[in-house]
Amino acid sequence: MNPAYRISIKSRHVMSVPPDLRQQYLQTCQNLSQPENHFVARVLQEADESDNIQAKGITLKIAGNNRLVPVQRVTDEDVQVLASVLCTAVFVTGLDLRYNILTDVGVRHVATFLQENSTLRYLNLMFNDIGTSGAELIANALHSNETLLHLRMTGNKIGNKGGMYFASMLQVNCTLEKLDLGDCDLGTQCLIAIASVLTQNKAVKAINLNRPLLYSQEEETTVHIALMLKNNSSLVELHLCKHEIRSLGVKRLCEALYENCSLRYLDLSCNKITRDDVKFLGELLKQNQTLEILDLNSNRIEDDGAIYLSEALALYNRTLKALSVVSNNIRGKGLVALSQSMKINMELSYIYIWGNNFDEAVSTAFSELIQAGRLKPNCTDVEPYEVDGHVHLAELSHGLKKHYYWTPSYGEVNNTAANASLAIAAVSQYF
Repeated sequence: MNPAYRISIKSRHVMSVPPDLRQQYLQTCQNLSQPENHFVARVLQEADESDNIQAKGITLKIAGNNRLVPVQRVTDEDVQVLASVLCTAVFVTGLDLRYNILTDVGVRHVATFLQENSTLRYLNLMFNDIGTSGAELIANALHSNETLLHLRMTGNKIGNKGGMYFASMLQVNCTLEKLDLGDCDLGTQCLIAIASVLTQNKAVKAINLNRPLLYSQEEETTVHIALMLKNNSSLVELHLCKHEIRSLGVKRLCEALYENCSLRYLDLSCNKITRDDVKFLGELLKQNQTLEILDLNSNRIEDDGAIYLSEALALYNRTLKALSVVSNNIRGKGLVALSQSMKINMELSYIYIWGNNFDEAVSTAFSELIQAGRLKPNCTDVEPYEVDGHVHLAELSHGLKKHYYWTPSYGEVNNTAANASLAIAAVSQYF
């Protein structure tokens, strides 16, 4: 019999039987002589009781930072049992193990699970204790895995060598669409390797390379990423937060984006971009017809930089939907210019400005935008209020990456304004 046919029969058989994950878990704990993790058992029981678990699949949320219920963080021994239970659970399409205490030892079981599993689409391992060896195991497992779409390794200190394993994996894997290696202590060598591989890889739609450990001021990694953008026609979302990007890097990225027709979300937050550097971005926005989200949070573009952007947005650009200029030392002149551009440009719907220098002219300008309905209250991070006849702005908890490090315990936020990101223009259901 054809092996694929046998797998198909097995999958239909498993799907037709009501799940009993908790009972399987307890039995496997007994078989392996492992103590029960009560938090894991509770999550599995809730999955068993879910009405649409078989129809739509389910993501098991076993996050160690849940504050609404008693949490017993998942250990290497716990994940061994869990992997054994889930190997036949074809209705489990997502596994969230963020903020637990998994090490390279436990990741071995996760890697084996990835090699054998054919239904998991989403795996979140952010902020565990995974190192270089664990990165190698996960990356090697993805050489053969053909179903995982979204992997988050955020905050695991895999280092430059671990990043190289993922670069090698991207040469082979043709399925993974979103990879998050932010805060992983990546180095110059692996960043260049990843950039080189992405010139050929057509599967990856979004990649996060935030906060590498760079020891050079030459911006060679940014130059290589720019070269990649000239040749890549599939990448949609790129995060380059804390890359020490200066004038040369901004110039090269903008030159590449004149030729790139796919990138929709560019994150340049927490770099060293000045008012003069923003001229390159302003000129780019005059011609670019693709970019929809631009994050310049925590740079130093000041009034002149804000005016460059406002001129491009008012007179030329009609594709940018979201702009963050939070904490950029912009004063009244620059912020008022941005508010004026929104009166002309009807496409720009999300703007985040908190952390700059507000005067009454700024407060009045954004208050008018909100009151006129041009700027929706949940599409910005400020809210006007009045004291003694003077308008002021208060901060709202909205932004492009509000839920990057955490997700509310009550579930994902459907309101795109609360966590704009690519939810503004999603690529797939996993973005």
